[in-house]
Amino acid sequence: YAMLLSLIFLIVLVAAVVGFVFRHEIKTNFESNLNLALRGYNVTADRHSEAVDTIQRTLRCCGVQNYSDWEKTEYFSQRGIPRSCCKSQDDCSEEDLKDPSKAKLKVFVD
Repeated sequence: YAMLLSLIFLIVLVAAVVGFVFRHEIKTNFESNLNLALRGYNVTADRHSEAVDTIQRTLRCCGVQNYSDWEKTEYFSQRGIPRSCCKSQDDCSEEDLKDPSKAKLKVFVD
């Protein structure tokens, strides 16, 4: 039992060290994949779009760097910023989400 616990501890320790050493590559890879997901985001609720919505709701964020990342997407030209960016679902209309200056007050900025 002690050897099994030691092995698990060693695996976790190695994973932590590898994560720390490669943190910049992990961050770059995550950002590029999230950018791809934003460009492919659509209303039909595929797995990638659902993942983007979940990330934005859970982390209370919008876009990769900030909410203006959505302005570069095809989705923005059609529907504006997604509702998953809204601070309050009750106070976030589609008209507000299509106008970046109004949206700045209604969505998570970072």
